[in-house]
Amino acid sequence: MPDGFFFVFLHGASCFRAGNNVAIYRRGEPPLQPMNKIITILGPTASGKTELAAALAADIGGEIISADSRQVYAGMDIGTGKDLSDYHVNGIDIPYHLIDICKPGTKYNLFRYQQDFHTAYEKVCARGAIPILCGGTGLYIEAVLKGYALSPVPQNEALRKELYGHSLEELTQTLKKLKRENGSVMHNRSDVDTVKRVVRAIEIEEYNRVHPLPERQMPPIDALIVGVAIDREERRRKITYRLLRRLNEGMVEEIRGLLNRGIQAEDLIYYGLEYKYVTEYVVGRLSYDEMFDRLEIAIHQFAKRQMTWFCGMERRGFVIHWLDAGLPMEEKIQKIKERLSCE
Repeated sequence: MPDGFFFVFLHGASCFRAGNNVAIYRRGEPPLQPMNKIITILGPTASGKTELAAALAADIGGEIISADSRQVYAGMDIGTGKDLSDYHVNGIDIPYHLIDICKPGTKYNLFRYQQDFHTAYEKVCARGAIPILCGGTGLYIEAVLKGYALSPVPQNEALRKELYGHSLEELTQTLKKLKRENGSVMHNRSDVDTVKRVVRAIEIEEYNRVHPLPERQMPPIDALIVGVAIDREERRRKITYRLLRRLNEGMVEEIRGLLNRGIQAEDLIYYGLEYKYVTEYVVGRLSYDEMFDRLEIAIHQFAKRQMTWFCGMERRGFVIHWLDAGLPMEEKIQKIKERLSCE
C-alpha cells in the first residue's frame, strides 16, 4: 500500500493512513492528501470475491466490512455461505464486520445496514486499518457509496391488509409502477421473490412517495471498485458444486435446527434461496429432488441478477475495474495494488 492512501469517514471526520500512523481531522480542516478512497470488492455468488478480499486484507493490513444482506444473521451459516475459514490467511486472522449481528427470524433492512456500516467504518478507520467493503448485495454497496437518503419506514397495517389479497405477479407490477413514479433503484428482483418481501418493498416505496427525502443526507464515498468476473459456465459449475457441498455439510440440518428453535417457517422462507427451498423441503412442501432442482435454478438466476445490478451501477456512473476470477491470487492482488497507486 503506497504511503498517503487514506479514507473519508462519512460523518464529517476523515482518517489518513501513512505507514502505521493514523490521523483524524474534522470537516473544514485541510486534508493531508487529495485522495478519499475505500476499496470495494464485488461480484456474483461463487466468484471468489471473499477469498480475494481476505487475501488483499492480509497483504495490505485491511479489515473487511461485509455487504451481504443475509450474512448478518447469526446461526444462518451454511445457507448464507459465510465460509469464515476464508478470513484466516497465511496464519493471519482477518477482522470482519457486519456478520452475525442479528438474530435469525428478525428483519434486517437497508436503513440499518447504512447505519451499521458507518459504525464499522469508523472503528476500522480509527484503528488505522484499511477498510475493504466486500459482498454481492449490490443495493447495499450502492447505498453506502452513493450516500442514499434513507429513513426507517414504519409498517402500514392498512396497506398490508389490502396488498395481501393480491398475487405475487400483481404485487410485482404494483412495485414496478411505484419505482417508475419514484425514480427508484431501491429494490432488486432478488429482494422481492416472495409475497411478504414484495409487500414490504411496496410499503417502503409508498412511504417514500408520500414522504420525499432530500436527494443526499450522507456524503458519497469515493471508492476503488474491483469486480470479480467469472465465466458464465464456470460460475454455473461452481454454484452446483457449492450447493452439493453445502448440503453435504449439513444445510438441511442447520435449517431444521432453526425451526426447532421456534423460528417460523415463513420467516425463513422470507430470506429466499437456500432458506426458502430447504425450509419448504423440511416442512414437507417439496421433495428432496424438487428442492434441489428449484434451488439450483434459483441460485443461477440470482447470480445473473447480481450481474445485471452491477451493470446497472456502471450505467449509473460507477467505475468497476473487472478482474478475471481465474487469475492467480497473487496476480489479482498485484493488479489491485497497481490500480491503487494510479488513483
